[in-house]
Amino acid sequence: MTEKSYAGFLPGAHEIEGYGTGGFRFASMSHRGSILALPSGIYAWSAVASSDICAASLDPVFQEVPGSVEHLLIGTGLELVPLDLHLRQLLLQAGIRPEPMPTGAAARTYSILLGERRRVAAALLAVP
Repeated sequence: MTEKSYAGFLPGAHEIEGYGTGGFRFASMSHRGSILALPSGIYAWSAVASSDICAASLDPVFQEVPGSVEHLLIGTGLELVPLDLHLRQLLLQAGIRPEPMPTGAAARTYSILLGERRRVAAALLAVP
């Protein structure tokens, strides 16, 4: 894998143990703010609103080892917010199926799919 230009938070894939109060729990740790849960690790994500979800903010997903992400669960906050059509097309062209849903559903689904050893990643906006 090529060296990433963004700072990793925790290497490796980890289930999401909890969410809410502005952050997430995983690997017996907690993080305030949004996260990207990728096969290579869990990273702090600067996105704070669904309007921040774009190709540039998802660049770390595109930079993962080709083929390591088949499903990208996108937690859009408290409500489901449809994905921009152009972003959806970019992800599909990269072989990644985007699945937007409320953050809670995305966090739970991510952990289930990870447990099934599926090629999954998640982009999760923090919720109150």
